[in-house]
Amino acid sequence: MIIAIINYGVGNLFSIKRSFERIGCRAKICLDAEDLKKSDAIVLPGVGNFMAGSEKIGRIKDALLSLIIDEGLPVLGICLGMHLLFPKSDEGYGSGLNIFSGRVVKLPRSVKVPHMGWNNLKIIRQTAILDGICEKSYFYFAHSYHVSPEDRNIIAAETMYGVSFPSVISSGNIFGVQFHPEKSEKPGEQIMRNFVKIISR
Repeated sequence: MIIAIINYGVGNLFSIKRSFERIGCRAKICLDAEDLKKSDAIVLPGVGNFMAGSEKIGRIKDALLSLIIDEGLPVLGICLGMHLLFPKSDEGYGSGLNIFSGRVVKLPRSVKVPHMGWNNLKIIRQTAILDGICEKSYFYFAHSYHVSPEDRNIIAAETMYGVSFPSVISSGNIFGVQFHPEKSEKPGEQIMRNFVKIISR
């Protein structure tokens, strides 16, 4: 099993790679369509700017969409990677993958931005990516924007920080988390193990 971690110039590539390797998975950092075709799953990592991320990902956009939509390859979007599953962001110009309809919007002015630190989830519906996770589980967040999907049926969990925002989305082979599982200790490791189980099915 090989997990492709897309390299579009964000900061947490190697920590994600090490996290997968710790649970016994091969992970490869790449930005090449041929490498993607040899992979069993895709991770869109997550520290950085929507504009820069969408520009880099544009080079392999067609290959990504073909693998995710046509071939059903499992994909996990983490923070910014989750945002890039949507078409547009209030953070700036650029076009995401447009897999889900909706927009990426800024957290409200009533709270300190960015939202940094530990917070928990309100589970809306059970999904494979949340196996073994309960509402007492805390995850590490670091973000100023969040997704606002048109189809609320894709929301699996929400988190409260000034507003209740989607913190886990799930639809078929496509998953997204607003938090950083690679920084979230045991609960984060469980999320990554769940993703590996999904790949193995």
